[in-house]
Amino acid sequence: MSAASVPAIGTSVRVKVPATSANLGPGFDTLGLALALYDELTVTVRDEPGAFVEVHGVGEGEVPTDETNLVVRSIAHAFTAVGIPVPGLHLVARNSIPHGRGLGSSGAAIVSGIVAAKGLLEGTVEFGPQQLLSLSTELEGHPDNVAPALFGGLTIAWVSAEGPQHKKLMVHRGVSPLVFVPEHVMSTALARSLQPTSVPHEDAVFNVSRSALLVAALVQSPELLLAATEDKLHQNYRAKAMPETDRLISALRADGFPAVVSGAGPSILVLCSDPAQRLAAAELVAERAETTWQPLMLAVDFLGATVHRADASAT
Repeated sequence: MSAASVPAIGTSVRVKVPATSANLGPGFDTLGLALALYDELTVTVRDEPGAFVEVHGVGEGEVPTDETNLVVRSIAHAFTAVGIPVPGLHLVARNSIPHGRGLGSSGAAIVSGIVAAKGLLEGTVEFGPQQLLSLSTELEGHPDNVAPALFGGLTIAWVSAEGPQHKKLMVHRGVSPLVFVPEHVMSTALARSLQPTSVPHEDAVFNVSRSALLVAALVQSPELLLAATEDKLHQNYRAKAMPETDRLISALRADGFPAVVSGAGPSILVLCSDPAQRLAAAELVAERAETTWQPLMLAVDFLGATVHRADASAT
């Protein structure tokens, strides 16, 4: 690539990426749902080398503001993949997705960077959906969060000999997600370390049946969500690391609410079948919780990540 391929100084893009909830109960490392809670990013090419990051909202004063920032590293990953030098960059991040709570914050950061690179290189390099997913998965390690962050809706993600793959499905309009976010965090690495290396055959069969049912429930039959969100592969093994999450999920499910651990936790996702059910679930948690849990009544995001040119030369 020639130096002319590098984006001109002043080139600027705006990116918006949704939060995600992975697993959804039985769909471990496979199913993911995009939620209408967003991180927003503006990236501008500057004449000074290196990167400078301003962070507002979640992560302000906590995440790196230089080249080690995950969004910057993701931009660099995409540029390097197509053989173009990374220019100097000024990033302004306005974050709403909680960190360390099982809502896909690292996946959102990675997707923000990959999609920002796509926007900055528009007209020079075209990134297709498969390349976006592959680049994002290379950094995240698995596609269950980055797929819904990229494409929106409900995604089924898997890895084949050709790399990560996905199928996007539209969610039934009756599905009303409710997320309870605690003050405490959970390490994804710790959560994964609690998983056994093998599970009983009957548990595997149980989860295969519930995962298939869950796709049908989310797409067509929300009344089946309680049965469809049963799980025997991961939540019980991780329960001891987040006891209040486990206790509240048990209380919710006992009262008929389809509650699961959101991603690696400790947040709780309730896949309600109507808005009224969300209010009743929020009341139950308010009564039973021993610590503070923030209820977020969210819509399903159907667009996924978006990018638009923001500089004066944009048409």
